[in-house]
Amino acid sequence: MDLVIQLAYLVASIFFIYGLKMLGSPKTARKGNLYSAIGMLMAIVFTLLDKNIITYEWIIIGLVVGSSIGVIFALKVKMTGMPQMVGLLNGFGGGASLLVALSEYYKLSNYAEGANIALQIPTNTGVSIVVSILIGSVTFTGSMIAFGKLQGLVTGKVVRYPLQHPFNALLLLLIIAAGAYIVINPASVDLLLLAVIVSLILGVLLVLPIGGADMPVAISLLNSYSGLAASATGFVLENNLLIIAGALVGASGIILTLIMCRGMNRSLMNVVMGGWASAGAAGPAVEGKEHKGDVKSVDAEELAMILDSASSVIIVPGYGMAVAQAQHAVRDLMNTLEKKGVNVRFAIHPVAGRMPGHMNVLLAEAQVPYDKLLAMEDINDDFPNTDVVIVIGANDVVNPAARSDPGSPIYGMPILNVDYAKTVVVNKRSLNVGYAGIGNDLFFNPNTLMYFGDAKEAITKLNNELKEL
Repeated sequence: MDLVIQLAYLVASIFFIYGLKMLGSPKTARKGNLYSAIGMLMAIVFTLLDKNIITYEWIIIGLVVGSSIGVIFALKVKMTGMPQMVGLLNGFGGGASLLVALSEYYKLSNYAEGANIALQIPTNTGVSIVVSILIGSVTFTGSMIAFGKLQGLVTGKVVRYPLQHPFNALLLLLIIAAGAYIVINPASVDLLLLAVIVSLILGVLLVLPIGGADMPVAISLLNSYSGLAASATGFVLENNLLIIAGALVGASGIILTLIMCRGMNRSLMNVVMGGWASAGAAGPAVEGKEHKGDVKSVDAEELAMILDSASSVIIVPGYGMAVAQAQHAVRDLMNTLEKKGVNVRFAIHPVAGRMPGHMNVLLAEAQVPYDKLLAMEDINDDFPNTDVVIVIGANDVVNPAARSDPGSPIYGMPILNVDYAKTVVVNKRSLNVGYAGIGNDLFFNPNTLMYFGDAKEAITKLNNELKEL
């Protein structure tokens, strides 16, 4: 039976790998998710055949409760709530790894006490338990803070306090030292619990300084942490599939994190340490620079006439579209324009929104065809030949200061070259700054028109005016 289980684990691993590969494209993502789910189902079924399982009662209870919660989440959580849900799921993964490591430690402790012998844990198992506890704890509380920031329960601004980084480093060193002592002297139960508590606190302190708009990177990093915690737990349980699955999640998560950091021209350390000093500022621009030129606004009727004469339109979605839940209104606008013979496409910046692929998820949910969602590197050269670009709720990712102002905090960040288009229309509630806390030169360009208002209401009104022409 052991051979059958290991072979099943191998097949499940293949499903995971192919599923992960398919998640790299919107066209194959659904199938990739299905393949991964089949692999996980195989893993669960064949794990239940393991001879080491003594009783199934609690396993069945866990399956029923966990599956019920999953179904409720799947049915009730709106697409606009996906970032929060992903943050929660990352946390649950880390919490599960923490509990399994603690359970394995206490199982070994009880065995030693029952056999009336000194507790001895193999070094590799002890190290795996400590690593699983550290990463699992940090992932759990860090993900809860990320969830709170995305849900508005915790401030989305950068949170700083005196000696923040040295204090976090000290906590990490204390955990490592405690872990080393526990590996040498496994009977230190109180020290183990203290390490768990400090690790949970560290998770809060590591994520709290990260600004709300850096959450795509934070969530991706926490996802990587949850994979590493699962892999460490696999070593604790000597489960090959858990090691493989955790390693896949950990590796893919860190790769995605680095790709997103590159998309902002920032180092991972800069994001983790709290980002820009002005990040998260609200209201008008915090920098002293004065913008040249006047802001020109446009109403729905005037904008409809401009779009009616256009032959090509690129829509740039941002977090404002997600907040206003305007993705369906944007799709209706796309359909109206296409009926008039306009070529409509979408330009997606890698860090637009609050989680990896946030804009892709929202637009796909609104039934926007996958082939219309183009990555920044695939569409940036097309802006000069585009009649109208409509920016909906995006700010820093279209700010020309990233190219032209060496003194700007976002200088060098790859942006969508919307200012090269013939006409640029920016839909925002106001002229307030984006996450970086700086003004946007785009708003003052001679070819830019500001279309003020809530994204959903403004786009719906624009679509109605366009239909009447």
